Amino acid sequence: MADLKGIRLAILATDGVEQSELTEPRKFLEEQGVKTTLLTPKAAQIQAVQHMDKADKIPAQGAIEGAKAAEYDAVLLPGGALNADKLRMNEEARRFVREMDQAKKPFAVICHAPWLLVSAGLVKGRHMTSYYTIQDDLRNAGADWKDQEVVRDGNWVTSRQPSDIPAFNRAVAELFGSMRSQRAA
Repeated sequence: MADLKGIRLAILATDGVEQSELTEPRKFLEEQGVKTTLLTPKAAQIQAVQHMDKADKIPAQGAIEGAKAAEYDAVLLPGGALNADKLRMNEEARRFVREMDQAKKPFAVICHAPWLLVSAGLVKGRHMTSYYTIQDDLRNAGADWKDQEVVRDGNWVTSRQPSDIPAFNRAVAELFGSMRSQRAA
């Protein structure tokens, strides 16, 4: 596996985040040496869910407001319908992902999280997957949606749902490693 030590990862989430889609990739990437920072709208702990049921409260390390893309090497957008629906209407979250995309930094996006990218105007022409219920939103915004565990398109990796997390983690590690190698070259 590629050396991921020292990569600075911003994780954007709010209440209603699907716990496994935040905690499992985060744990996997931290084990590879990635430094993760959970950014939330109010720099406060958030309420995670497991499907529709409340799960753990997860502490934030910072606020989305004022976060600078230059301070991070990559971004993880976990899903959860409530989380994604709230974040897509957060202007600071839209600004941050636009800045990350303009800088061509790696994106790891799962489940409902592509809604933020739709609202930020970033999906047109992209090959993507997501939770099946938002495929029409992605297609209507100009993405080429595929029903696959993982889809990689340039600096983006997208995935469908919690059961795809092992494949998602592998693809994200590969993406982060390859993007690091390209920047070093």
